[in-house]
Amino acid sequence: MGLELGGSVSAPPPRAVVSGETALVGIYEISKLLASANRLENVLAGVLTLLSSFLDMRHGLIAILDAKGAPEVVVGSGWSEGAAKVFFDRLPERAVGQIVATKMPVVIEDVSASPLFEGTDLSGWGPEDGQSFSMIGVPIKDGDTVVGTLTVDRARNHRSSVLFDHDVRFLTMIANLVGQTLRLHKLIARDRERLMQESAWRDKAAIPPEVKAEGLKGIVGDSPAVRAVVEKIRIVAKAKSTVLLRGESGTGKELFAAAIHDQSPRRNKPFVKLNCAALPESVLESELFGHERGAFTGAANMRKGRFELADGGTLFLDEIGEITPAFQAKLLRVLQEGEFERVGGARTLKVDVRLVCATNRNLEEAVQRGEFRADLYYRISVVPIFLPPLRDRKGDLEMLANEFLRRFNTEQGGKLRLSDSAMVVLNECGFPGNIRELENCIYRTATLAHGDIIVDKDFSCRKDGCLSSILWSGSSSKWPLGTTPLPIVAPQAARPPVPLESIAPAAPVVGEACPGAENCTVIEKDPRTDYEKLVDAMERAGWVKAKAARLLGLTPRQIGYALQKHGIEVKKF
Repeated sequence: MGLELGGSVSAPPPRAVVSGETALVGIYEISKLLASANRLENVLAGVLTLLSSFLDMRHGLIAILDAKGAPEVVVGSGWSEGAAKVFFDRLPERAVGQIVATKMPVVIEDVSASPLFEGTDLSGWGPEDGQSFSMIGVPIKDGDTVVGTLTVDRARNHRSSVLFDHDVRFLTMIANLVGQTLRLHKLIARDRERLMQESAWRDKAAIPPEVKAEGLKGIVGDSPAVRAVVEKIRIVAKAKSTVLLRGESGTGKELFAAAIHDQSPRRNKPFVKLNCAALPESVLESELFGHERGAFTGAANMRKGRFELADGGTLFLDEIGEITPAFQAKLLRVLQEGEFERVGGARTLKVDVRLVCATNRNLEEAVQRGEFRADLYYRISVVPIFLPPLRDRKGDLEMLANEFLRRFNTEQGGKLRLSDSAMVVLNECGFPGNIRELENCIYRTATLAHGDIIVDKDFSCRKDGCLSSILWSGSSSKWPLGTTPLPIVAPQAARPPVPLESIAPAAPVVGEACPGAENCTVIEKDPRTDYEKLVDAMERAGWVKAKAARLLGLTPRQIGYALQKHGIEVKKF
């Protein structure tokens, strides 16, 4: 038994002609199918199945052509991914070529006698009993351009060419509907790409020009820690080297990545970003590399990936430390060779992209545990830049708070401002969630404020409602880059000094004036005596925090806070 094209269709009794009423019903049913939100290949296969209900056809093929006229997708009735190659093999190339060249329908009354099928294996075509058969082919057009063909075959009978004409007109109307559907799918794909490009430009344009540090848009602050990072960015931006932004969550890695792009020679090219932790591996591969039509279920059209969209510009991969080991190998090849294939494609693509990555994980420890490939680590960590947490940006907190309040006023049309008492509350908090936590705190307080001036009583922590302090207080989780969050600080005048020896992990001292006081562990001491005791313990412990903590009966976290409070730098040997 020969392999049949598209599977044999149980044809209804031969009709003399497709009547006008029958044609209208057929067009209506097929138009409903084409308007459905299913995969394009399945929709086209459904069109052929419906056609078999209105014509005495045996098999049908719809071929979608690329810009050069070569078949890109070939669908038959009963199409499936596994049988896709079968339809390509059975495509009558000469007949399709004539349809494309003439842009006119082709009717072949006897396929076995046609020169268009000379040397073609007809075992998968027509009836199995050797009876001769006919073929009708019509062009699928987008405007005046042929973008595909629709061909059907049926057992040959003695109907006149006039009766063929009725079926040709019916098939031409169906081909026009298919052409409109293909055009719509292409427009959607182009619009998606355009919207992503415009979104990237809008993100850049949305950054207020007055918000800057040393001339960098979007970065607020003038502390030594920020100035050091800005200076490094100015130097790094001129090169093409891959940059890895390191730092705790909420330190503004995306803004610094945008600053690198804005300061680079690629500033007029796209800046494309992707959060690697937000997508599963299968979707992440399609988003980065793109996919061909039919590569997987739901891939109705070819789609460019982020690497292609960022060609000539900068690609920012946030949370790079969260990708799986399997995907790490795929990403490594792109970084090494600068080339890749779309999902489901065989054509190798080359792009020129500046890569900026970011992570809040300790990648060195991840490499040691085998969770992150060492070769990929060396590829992305060419120029590491460590972003300072908010607690290390002394003097920037007030600038940041006022900037976030300015943005809130712009969005809501308000005239709120921060009072001195409000700034005291903000300065008392360690903000372990960094800038993102500060922004949320300002927006939350501004939303619930009773007047035009935000005072200390407006903050949630003054009403025992600060969820952030509950979340971060006493956290034992491991912080990136070997750091730990600072506890929330209470003012020194809040209560009498407490001797250093009296502070033990099991009985922490709580500051009454601290935001969320029930959740704050505070080391409060007389600096004149505690300073000397702390330095003495550190010297006896060889400047190892854990050993000094045991000598004083404290936790390493409390020791770390006390060192920062007294401005004691840890000596390194």
